[in-house]
Amino acid sequence: MEFSYAQHETSTTPSTPFGPADPPATVTTTVPREYVHKAALAEVLLTGWHRTGDDAFTAAAQWPRSHSFYRSRHGVHDPMLFTETVRQVSSLLSHAAYTVPFGHHFIWERFSYTTAPGAEALEAGPRPAEIALDIDCRDVVHRRGRLSALTPRFTARRDGVHLGTAEIRFTSHAPAVYRRLRGGYADVAAAQAAAVPVPLPVPAHRVGHKLRENVVLAATRAPRRWQLRVDTTHPVLFDHPVDHVPGALLLEAARQAAHIVAGPLPTMATSMDARFTRFAELDAPCWIDAEREPGTDRVRTVIHQNGQELFTATVGTAPLAALSRLSGAQDRAQPVYAFS
Repeated sequence: MEFSYAQHETSTTPSTPFGPADPPATVTTTVPREYVHKAALAEVLLTGWHRTGDDAFTAAAQWPRSHSFYRSRHGVHDPMLFTETVRQVSSLLSHAAYTVPFGHHFIWERFSYTTAPGAEALEAGPRPAEIALDIDCRDVVHRRGRLSALTPRFTARRDGVHLGTAEIRFTSHAPAVYRRLRGGYADVAAAQAAAVPVPLPVPAHRVGHKLRENVVLAATRAPRRWQLRVDTTHPVLFDHPVDHVPGALLLEAARQAAHIVAGPLPTMATSMDARFTRFAELDAPCWIDAEREPGTDRVRTVIHQNGQELFTATVGTAPLAALSRLSGAQDRAQPVYAFS
């Protein structure tokens, strides 16, 4: 099934009354939440999509002025909203354009993004940000008539201004295949029940957050090592129950670790190049190590569990104050949001 752009032109009064004023020329809605693997309607960022070629598409998204998790700071949107937008587009196109049935599981192998220099396209203004994305899908693999693997590449704009680029490589697995792959861990309820206790967080301001419940790092005795805080009740990172640590949580851990290492001044994760090599399970602690690459503004992070490396990321950073000056943004002290 392919549902078209979720922005419908109309020349007649819609069935839902708008009151005495004339109806708008267009009516905008979000895509169905099931297509982006979200339980909460409020977490759906996408407003539509359109096919432009055999494996080429455009998509539209709207970023809120503030978000409960990926909050804007110093008048600049959190680039991790770009990460979540890309994740949602990948899921949407898999189901709607490549007809992957609901219930199939997507497993990320790698993910990268780079935002444009400066912060013009990331400025958090008085209105929600309208984002346009061009998507070129490559290395398309089908097995037995079903999509098996895909590499979408994204170019994003905001009001015609280049925002950034991103790329994902992921595989798709039928439920029976996924259960064989996961073995005893495939039972979501059992996996959630076996989750390790959540340790106390580091101070929220050290990782660029205001709320302690949004901190995903806990201190250890080593200065550049943290334990991953896996709170399965978190309404954004665990929007719905899953049998493993979500990829979005691993990306956020890399970002928060980079924020500490690149500090003490507030920073922004201007780029990230991540590799997923193993599942992060809920029943054992995960550990994050981070170090600045000598002579650069990049921070190298590694997450491991039970002595095995499962995730690596190189995070590019820049001081937030400098970015807000470049964009002319003011610190509006707005509150704000982040794979299943």
